[in-house]
Amino acid sequence: MIVEQLSLVDFRNYAAADVTLAPGPNVFVGRNGQGKTNLAEAIGFFATLGSHRVSNDAPMVRDGADAAIIRARLAHGERRVLLEAQLNRQGSNKARVNGAPVKPAELPRYAQVVLFAPEDLQIVRGDPSARRRFADQLLVQRAPRMAGVLGDYERVLKQRTALLKSAKARGVRGDALTTLDVWDDKLVALGTEVIEARLALAADLATPLAAAYSAIAGADHHPEAEWALSVSGADPEDGAEAPTAEASGSRIADQFRQALAARRSAELERGLTLVGPHRDDLVLRVRGLPVKGYASHGESWSVALALRLASAELLRAESRLGDPVLILDDVFAELDSDRRARLAQLAGGYEQVVVTAAVEEDVPAALRARIVRVEAGTILESTDA
Repeated sequence: MIVEQLSLVDFRNYAAADVTLAPGPNVFVGRNGQGKTNLAEAIGFFATLGSHRVSNDAPMVRDGADAAIIRARLAHGERRVLLEAQLNRQGSNKARVNGAPVKPAELPRYAQVVLFAPEDLQIVRGDPSARRRFADQLLVQRAPRMAGVLGDYERVLKQRTALLKSAKARGVRGDALTTLDVWDDKLVALGTEVIEARLALAADLATPLAAAYSAIAGADHHPEAEWALSVSGADPEDGAEAPTAEASGSRIADQFRQALAARRSAELERGLTLVGPHRDDLVLRVRGLPVKGYASHGESWSVALALRLASAELLRAESRLGDPVLILDDVFAELDSDRRARLAQLAGGYEQVVVTAAVEEDVPAALRARIVRVEAGTILESTDA
């Protein structure tokens, strides 16, 4: 997949911008705060329906505007498709494909992007929510219908939790809260589908993760990624250590129901839903030890990079759209010279690579084929090496 043209209206610090991109490497160069990362963020939005920097869409709308518009012309071989997203400060977003209105959830069917940024260090060092978000965004790219499943799960979770809070306030006991059973059924059905998809994802990532880590780090530290499931007794959100788990199908659903029954008193006491995929964690290890708390800074960077590169390899192997667009946002300044060279070699094999950098010389020469200079929300010039 190739992004041929990117157009922005009232997006971040851009009143209006048009950028032409080429196959192969494209480097956005500019001092910090000028808007180069905003261009990468706009491209990534079509694939994940979100930002890698903020959890909601309002900050992406230019100050003083009610909505932002992102348009991109994509090439899938000889086929061209025009995508448009309207991000509204208030209300639901809108989308178009070749001028025809569609649901925003349809956009990832046409765009596949893997974006790596310094914020990704939080995937390996941060809270479980960062790892769940990484996994769920990749799930949606692999199977866009999962956007609906995840959205439905969040809605049921919100309704169930509201019921628990109400019951807590009224002092209702668990055996008197019969309406909770209806929400339990919905939570189990949707949650089981999410858990199954996440387990399959971790299994499919194993081989490309190991290969990418060895290529980046120059050593084989046996990276692993396994899910700790709350339905199996783990509670990562409360900091409880628990073994990783493997389960499937009806077994997951049965464990889910049993765990909800066992935790009902605690849920009513706290007014929270304590069991489900929203409480799970993707446990990352190198050399048999958890990355969080044990890995060095270099190892942590290597794991974070390897997760993104493994994601790209997985999408590349499965997609009919061609390679995903690989975006490296302000990454090279954070890496030592060896990792820079190794990453450049790996990235150079993709159909299109987008790099952002404050200093042009930080980017290995092999990736400086096309330079786009950015200053204060304005595209100054584009040059081919």
